[in-house]
Formats: sequence, structure tokens, C-alpha cells
Amino acid sequence: MSGLYLLTLLFGVIGMMISWRLKSKFQNYSQVPLRSNLSGQEIAEQMLRDHGIYDVQVISVEGRLTDHYDPSKKTVNLSHDVYYGRNAAAAAVAAHECGHAVQHARAYAFLQFRSAMVPALSVANGFMPILLMIGMMILYSTGSGTILAIGVALFAIATLFSFVTLPVEFDASNRALKWIKEQGIVNSEEYVMSKDALWWAAMTYVAAALGMLAQLLYYLNLLGGRRND
Repeated sequence: MSGLYLLTLLFGVIGMMISWRLKSKFQNYSQVPLRSNLSGQEIAEQMLRDHGIYDVQVISVEGRLTDHYDPSKKTVNLSHDVYYGRNAAAAAVAAHECGHAVQHARAYAFLQFRSAMVPALSVANGFMPILLMIGMMILYSTGSGTILAIGVALFAIATLFSFVTLPVEFDASNRALKWIKEQGIVNSEEYVMSKDALWWAAMTYVAAALGMLAQLLYYLNLLGGRRND
């Protein structure tokens, strides 16, 4: 059990290191102006048009690295630096988020499954923390693992969601990179930077998913061990 606990902490540390590396990469690549001189907004709008998508709006949102696609509102939300940026990092992020819009338009299976899980995830996130905390207290004091088992089941839903997210993110990046290369949005040097930036972004999801899996195994081990006492 202690090994699983240490593994959870390890993935937490790795996640923080990857997040720091990601921010560093984006900071560096944000200093490289695109030879095409296109902004993130222009790149996003062009990618949507090239894929026959005309009902999705590209808008600017507050924050840093807050970029995302909202399928319910059909908006590609780009942070200020990406929306107005004319650099390799902005190109990568703008195209990636449009990759999600393309997935939505093409009914990409993993995105549909992920979207279908959102209601269950909302319930899980709402009750899971308190159930895990109370469940562990009851388990240690009385030996009953019922409450903890419910919390663990909800945690399993969140863990599954994090793994379903992985193919969605990788596929969006692949769509983005293929398009910006074929359309000449970036040159060969800028393409390498864009690919590197999206790879580090994907690694944050990988680290998070593995960290959640380690936590889930820890809870399952704890639950099973106490029940066998």
C-alpha cells in the first residue's frame, strides 16, 4: 500500500514538472513570430472553414492556457495570448482547439463517449471528496467499507474519464498538426515547435491520468486490505 501511495505522490510531482515545462515551452515559442503572420484567431477561423464548419464561433477568453472548445455553445475559446498571438505557440493551440471542433462535427467516437460521461462526472466530483474522507474515517474506526466503496466507485468514473480524454487530446493534436503543415500555416522550423508544444500539453493529461489510476489502486488496496483484516 505504501508503494502505491508513493507512486501517487510521484505522479503528482511529475505532473507539476510537466506543467512547468509546458509553460516554459509556450513562453519560448511565443517569442517566435510566424512567417505567415497569421493570428491564432485567423488560423482557427481558417481551419474551421477548411473543414466545412461554419456554425462554430472563435472567441477570446480571459486567463492563460485557458483555451478550450465548448461543444454545447459551439465556441472555440482562445486565451488572449493565443487569440491575438502570431507565433508558433498560438498556431499550435488555436489549431488544436479547432481539432476538437472537427471531432465534434465528424462525430468522433471518443469525444462522444467523453461528452456522454460529463453528467456522471459532475455527480462524481460533487460527492466523491466527502465520501472518500468520511469513508476512510468509518473504515478505520469501525471496519465498514460501504461508504468508502461508494466513493471509490465515483473515483473510478473520474479515472475512466481522464483516460478517455487521452485519445481525444492526441487526435485533436494530430488533426491540428496535419492541417497546419498541409496548409503552409507554419514552415518546417515552426512545425517542429508546434509539435513539441502540443506534445508537452498532451503529457499533462497523461501524467494526470496515471496519477488518478495510482490513487484508485491505492483506495482499492486500502479497501480490500481492511475488509480482509
